Amino acid sequence: MWDLIWSICCSSLIFVVFKLYKRFEIQTFYAIVVNYLTAFSVGYVVYDQPFRMSAIINSPWFPGALMLGGLFIVIFNLMARTSQLLGVSVASVATKMSLAIPVVLGVWWYDEVLGPVKIMGVLLALVAVYFSSVKKRKGPFVMRSLYLPLLVFLGSGVIDSSLKYIETHLVVRSDFPVFSAMLFASAAAIGIMGILIRQPSNLVHFRPLNVLGGIALGIPNYFSIFFLLRALQTEGLNSASVFTLNNVSIVMLTTLLGIVLFKEQLSWKNWMGIGMAILSILLISLY
Repeated sequence: MWDLIWSICCSSLIFVVFKLYKRFEIQTFYAIVVNYLTAFSVGYVVYDQPFRMSAIINSPWFPGALMLGGLFIVIFNLMARTSQLLGVSVASVATKMSLAIPVVLGVWWYDEVLGPVKIMGVLLALVAVYFSSVKKRKGPFVMRSLYLPLLVFLGSGVIDSSLKYIETHLVVRSDFPVFSAMLFASAAAIGIMGILIRQPSNLVHFRPLNVLGGIALGIPNYFSIFFLLRALQTEGLNSASVFTLNNVSIVMLTTLLGIVLFKEQLSWKNWMGIGMAILSILLISLY
C-alpha cells in the first residue's frame, strides 16, 4: 500500500510543478525534455545492477518501453492542445476518466474479479473524477475539436493498460528501475528530435529556469511510474483497484493542494465530487 501512496504523492507533485511553470515563466516543452532526461538519470542511479545497454535492448520489455516513451510525448502535446482549445478542465477529465480502460481490460484479460460493491466504487469514482475536475468553460464550443479529448482519453488509457501488461508479462521486479528509466529515455530522445526538427538552435540556448523546472518535474515523474509498477504487485489489490485508487486520490490530493498552495476556489460540484471520491475509495478498499 505504501508504494501506491508514494505514487499518488509523486503524481500530485507533478501537477504542483506544472502550476508553478506559469508563475516562473518556464517554457513547458523544453522543461519537459529536461524532465525526461532527469527521470532517466534517476533511474540510472536507482538501478543497482550493471547498466548493460546490449542486455537492455534484448530485454522483452524494450520495444514496449520505446512505444510508451513515444506515447508520453504525443499524449502530453494532445493534452496541451486540448487545454488551449477546450479548457484545462476538459483535458483533466479526459485524462483521469481513462482509468475506465485498464479497469475493464483487467477484468477481461486477467480474469480479475470485481464484486458488486467494488463495481459500484469504480463507477462512483468515474463520476467523482468528473465532478471534481469540472470548471466553468469560457469561450465558444468547437464541435470539430471533440477528437482531442477523445484521443487524450484513449491514449492515457492505453498507457495505463500497457504498463499493466508489461509489468505482468515482461518485467521482473528487479528490472523496474531500468524499465522506468528507459521509458523516459525514449521520451527524451523523441523530444530532442522534435526540437531538432522545429528549432535546433534551442538545444544550445536552454534557459536556466527551464532546466530547473525540468529537474523539479523529472524526479517525481520517475518515481510516480516506479512506485505505480510496484503497487500493481501489491497483494490484495487487483489492477482495477490500484488504478482507481491512484487516479481518484490524485484528484483529491491535487484539489487540496490547489486550495492550500494556490488559493483555488471550488464550486459545489467540485466538493460533491470530492465526497464521491472518498466514498469510492472506501468501497474499493474495504470490500
